[in-house]
Amino acid sequence: MAWLQLHLTTDKERAPLIEQLFETLGALSVTLVDAGDEPILELGPGETRLWSQIRATGLFPGDRDPDGLRAELTQALQADICRHLTLEVLDDREWERSWLDHFHPMRFGRRLWIRPNGQAIEQPDALVVDLDPGLAFGTGTHPTTALCLEWLDGADLAGKTLIDFGCGSGILAIAALKLGARLAFGADHDPQAILASRDNAEKNNLSSRLLLFGPGETLPEPADILVANILSGTLIDLAGTLAGWVRPGGDLLLSGILAQQAAAVADAFKFGFHMAPPREREGWVLLHGVRLG
Repeated sequence: MAWLQLHLTTDKERAPLIEQLFETLGALSVTLVDAGDEPILELGPGETRLWSQIRATGLFPGDRDPDGLRAELTQALQADICRHLTLEVLDDREWERSWLDHFHPMRFGRRLWIRPNGQAIEQPDALVVDLDPGLAFGTGTHPTTALCLEWLDGADLAGKTLIDFGCGSGILAIAALKLGARLAFGADHDPQAILASRDNAEKNNLSSRLLLFGPGETLPEPADILVANILSGTLIDLAGTLAGWVRPGGDLLLSGILAQQAAAVADAFKFGFHMAPPREREGWVLLHGVRLG
């Protein structure tokens, strides 16, 4: 099987959005490099800096429709990007396995660990999620996922139900079940995500407690907690639908949001929820709301 590589030149303000958009559309890897000739010299303590013009590269399975990808990017960015977009076909290689070379066990909060299969965890009371994202997004390495995992680790999930909207690899739903949730529902429009979530549930012996819903299927009931780690525009567009899947008094977790987008997303949910101040990491935000009775 060949692979499709997509390059898009953008400015540094839009680069984080492009990076997450590529991942949401199913990129197996995303890299950001200098699109011009702009050296970045030694950074000061705690300083982060990007080039003014950035070339974002996403690697996709070769059976993806290039025209469809181009159309989805254009719609999501609300701009004609075709003149900035280049595509190339790469020879066969197990690209989707290469992330394992750099993916090591990671702890989120006090006791929750995400690991590739077989690596040892020394913490005696660790709750371990064995994860293989396959062709779906979600390993815990992205700040948006990390923020959600840390919130889940700090919450009392015993006996509760959870909806993972845009479940990707199933990482959030499986983590919630490991942390004591009674039942989780995973929903995603991408069939690859449903396959990855199902495989990861099996790896963690949780298949009977994670119910999955693919394209065209409807979630059966509201839950105690709903988490949606997706693009901010989609969160705003689906605010009414997402609100209806949270029980009165239940928790709403929204991520995939850049810091400058947080106010607009919070505003879309303010009439049905008490929204807490955002949690921020590396320019990304987690919003937590409690459903009003």
